[in-house]
Amino acid sequence: MAGDKHRRHIICLALITALCLTGDSMLYIVLPLYYREAGLNSLWEVGIILAANRIVRLPLNPPVGRLYALISERTGIVAAVLLATAATSTYGLAASFPVWLAARCLWGAAWTLLRLGSLFCILRVSTPDNRGSYTGLYNGLYRLGSLIGMLCGGIVADAAGLRGTALLFAAVTAPAVILALLLIPAGKPIRRSPGAGAGAGLRVCLRTAGTLRIAAAGGIVALVIQGILASTLSLLIAAHTGGGVPIAGVLVGAASLGGCFQALRWAWEPWLAPLAGKLADRSGGRGKPLYPAFAAAGLLAAALAAPLPLPLWFACLLGMQLAATALTTLTDTAASNAAARGGGQSMLVIYAFAADAGMAVGPILAYAVNEISDINAVYIFSACLLFLYFLRYRKSALPC
Repeated sequence: MAGDKHRRHIICLALITALCLTGDSMLYIVLPLYYREAGLNSLWEVGIILAANRIVRLPLNPPVGRLYALISERTGIVAAVLLATAATSTYGLAASFPVWLAARCLWGAAWTLLRLGSLFCILRVSTPDNRGSYTGLYNGLYRLGSLIGMLCGGIVADAAGLRGTALLFAAVTAPAVILALLLIPAGKPIRRSPGAGAGAGLRVCLRTAGTLRIAAAGGIVALVIQGILASTLSLLIAAHTGGGVPIAGVLVGAASLGGCFQALRWAWEPWLAPLAGKLADRSGGRGKPLYPAFAAAGLLAAALAAPLPLPLWFACLLGMQLAATALTTLTDTAASNAAARGGGQSMLVIYAFAADAGMAVGPILAYAVNEISDINAVYIFSACLLFLYFLRYRKSALPC
């Protein structure tokens, strides 16, 4: 059946993405704590490096969107895997700030090819009845790469350091080239919808009800979840635990704890992200699941900045990870539905641009605020941003 074929296609694409993501995910846990081994001098440089791949994606989104009209999906994915492998290998060799920036730019190009290729694929093979389910399936499975990167990365780095960990993950990424060649159909260039350029996409966003709010939602979720939370989690845990937690007489470090908490999210995403997608499919196009998720995430972000008893604080951190799963899938589904209802591929390019902007600003903003105040101020800001979006749009309809 066509549905089974499409589902297998999405699963293959997600697993290839997962292998490419391992090195990047490892970096968010390890680099803030091992930046001196990497040849860096300050946490401000860490913020720039973690944001650099997002910054380079901003100008890349429109040309990569056009590139997919000239090349097949398989060609784009193979190129992405090669770039991801080169970037992760460089993490293990880099000893200066400029080299780190170059490596992160390589990863930014790889992720743009993966991200837009997956969004276009889901738009092409899905229907209104299964678009959320397919989006959740892809999001859940590709985050297995983050599970491996953050859980194993934090543990291996605590034992062997940054450089050996990076080279190990480069070896994990490389076989994805073979998988892409074997599992992704050769196909033809992805057919562009009429007016698929970035300028046309922006005009669609401005004149179509709800679509500008979807782009804003994607940007805010990316800033808070992929930008701030992912890049500062180990520092946040270190601030609230004093550097680690004694378990069975052994002090478990902040890097390992951060990797474990992020890994919990990636472990449940293959099951919970599709459920969130199905909830979006059944919402009748009113966007009802999205706004409660924004409110819950705002409450939990505020709780993470509070001096709570440690067990309660860890429970709030777990809840924030659950809210992150819901928000990511719900906003992606909203963007895909808006594209299917009139925005086309141009809508997805604009949505990807907004998300990349949020992810780029997040680490820089987080470490700048941390330098001025402390890590708790970063999460108070995040809570305010999530609440403002909820209060502004809670009564609005979204096509998700």
